[in-house]
Amino acid sequence: MPRFRLIGLPISMLTLAISPLALAEEANELGTITVSATRSNSEVGKTPQKITVISKEDIEQQLRMTSDQSQVLSNLIPSYTPSRQKLTNAGETFRGRAPLFLIDGIPQSNPLRDGSRDGYTIDLSMVERIEVIHGASAEHGLGATGGIINFVTRRPESGTVNQHIGVQATSPTNDIHSDSLSYKVDYRVDGIAGNVDYLLGVSYVDRGMFYDAEGDYIGVDGTQGDIMDSQSGDVFLKLGYWFNDEQNIELSVNRFELEGNHDYVAVYPQDGWANGISTKSKKGSPEGDAPMNEVTTAGLTYTHSNLAGNHFTAQLYSQTFKGRYGGGTFDTFQYTPGLLEEDRIYDQSQNESDKIGGKLTLTRDGMLDNHLKLTTGLDVLQDETTQILAQTGREWVPETQFRNIAPFLQAEVQPMQQLTLSAGVRYEYAKLNVDDFTTLASYGSKQVEGGNPDFDETLINYGVVFQATENAQLFANYSEGFGMPDVGRVLRGINQDNQSVEDFLDLQPIVTDNTEIGVRLHNGSAHFEISHFSSDSDLGQRLQNNGGIFEVSRERTEIQGIEADAGWQLNASHFLNASYVHTSGKFDSDEDGSVDTRLDGRNIAPDSIQLRWQANWTSKLDTQLQGTHYFNKDFEGDTNDFTAYQLVDLSLGYTLPKGQITAGIENLLNEDYFTYFSQTATTRDDQNFKGRGRTFTLGYNLDF
Repeated sequence: MPRFRLIGLPISMLTLAISPLALAEEANELGTITVSATRSNSEVGKTPQKITVISKEDIEQQLRMTSDQSQVLSNLIPSYTPSRQKLTNAGETFRGRAPLFLIDGIPQSNPLRDGSRDGYTIDLSMVERIEVIHGASAEHGLGATGGIINFVTRRPESGTVNQHIGVQATSPTNDIHSDSLSYKVDYRVDGIAGNVDYLLGVSYVDRGMFYDAEGDYIGVDGTQGDIMDSQSGDVFLKLGYWFNDEQNIELSVNRFELEGNHDYVAVYPQDGWANGISTKSKKGSPEGDAPMNEVTTAGLTYTHSNLAGNHFTAQLYSQTFKGRYGGGTFDTFQYTPGLLEEDRIYDQSQNESDKIGGKLTLTRDGMLDNHLKLTTGLDVLQDETTQILAQTGREWVPETQFRNIAPFLQAEVQPMQQLTLSAGVRYEYAKLNVDDFTTLASYGSKQVEGGNPDFDETLINYGVVFQATENAQLFANYSEGFGMPDVGRVLRGINQDNQSVEDFLDLQPIVTDNTEIGVRLHNGSAHFEISHFSSDSDLGQRLQNNGGIFEVSRERTEIQGIEADAGWQLNASHFLNASYVHTSGKFDSDEDGSVDTRLDGRNIAPDSIQLRWQANWTSKLDTQLQGTHYFNKDFEGDTNDFTAYQLVDLSLGYTLPKGQITAGIENLLNEDYFTYFSQTATTRDDQNFKGRGRTFTLGYNLDF
């Protein structure tokens, strides 16, 4: 029978889809796929919203070519903004808004001070699959105004002891030096012993400098931090105990660290951005401390699959996050505004966040003669966050505590075989606790009165899936997402006297309304899916450049777009896939209640078309060729326009008597281009970065 890859597949038409890279003898009849990110563990093919499940094989294909996790996401999720290729997700959006990153359902985002490091909290070597819910969702609480990206970690595969070791080396093809080489090694062991299952994984990555297509060092990002010239490590542990076939408890802990080597400084001329001169790097000793991420995520989950006929899950979790950023002699950091450059002090910021939370979920299926399924639950979260200036010890964002409680109820009704209806409600209550504080001198050293503002929102969703014919399906949904603005940015930027946190409008929550309608067609060997979505918020969040520091503007925003995907299984060995995405958005610039100005590249991704060809040439040799073209995009007024570029990547795997050799070439045609962010979201001379030139990766994997 023909095989289908999970990425981009119209999953509501199929009970199972697997990667074409799997061997033919493994294509046996398997069970249905459930999506844990939907809370009710909905079966694939029975949800009205668009969901993409990225398989382990698809992730491994991308890791053959790049270790940039953000690049992997933009390659596999067309609505995700092109990677900045830096240690940041700032300016990277999903359907024009913020995604909520999860690890096994545990939120990675920091709602009080968005440090934009959410996508760099786990090594993808530890990930089994990625579940993606497109569009605003409140299923996991606040933060998912653009959608949900859930990293589902690996689990033991069988009762025997299984081990894996992988090694990888990466180099640019135009100039090979010791400082441009990158290395990775990862190891895993897992198994089942009686009632206990276990998995231990470790990885280490040493990244060298990146080169552009002309053979020059790409500039280091002295503000957000960089993944090049860095080292990272991940230790992942999962332990499970089965009381019986229906009950188990599982502990998972992930410790991820990434820190720059701090051996290079950016080189750029004045007016380099305006004149199209890229930021480069040279050997040097930067001031301050190296940017870094330190993240520990832990979860304890109890599951009972038949608790008086219900499926019950209880999860307790914690996360500690520390992120240090690059610095500078920015106006914002000075004790006295207006100093000459030689009199300015250097400083850099650091975010620290500790969160604990819990989730209870209870699902009852088969009600009303198998026509009704109900899911209810309760989520709680406490987050404490602060942002300091690390070199001088000043408080940039005061210590802020956020508490959130949210009960919910979700129903799925199937009045007839061809029709599935769903609806749900979630009540969000959130409370902030901010002490009195004084803003930095650059904001006028304003005295701000603390307070305990609270907010509540009732969020609804409803949808329909209609199986029009055996090969055609219609779907539509409406959903609301709930999120806080970047509280830290808002608080630190207060520049008015006698402002009280208690009644500050800019701290009001973001409620996003998302509607989508689409059609899916499938005839066995081919599929086509197209949908139109719109996303509106009366009090949105737009980032704007203010003297090199991005601040928050609260304005009405409206975003809409089209996503289309088509695939064709030519035969058992060859699969073709194509996707197209268009996104546009506007905001209310004059506060008259109607949107009038286009959102810029920091908020909206470029239109793109992506082609992918996967092939199994023999039982031992497989390849993947993928290409993405990003179209020109014009913006209004002084906003920077975007000049198109296209990227082509190639990967190869060959199975040996023992192990597998892999090879990948990123930017196969050595395209010379400036990144989307550098073109559209900044005018800073020190952030005019080019993308990576042609890069070759060689790896070896052994499972035993």
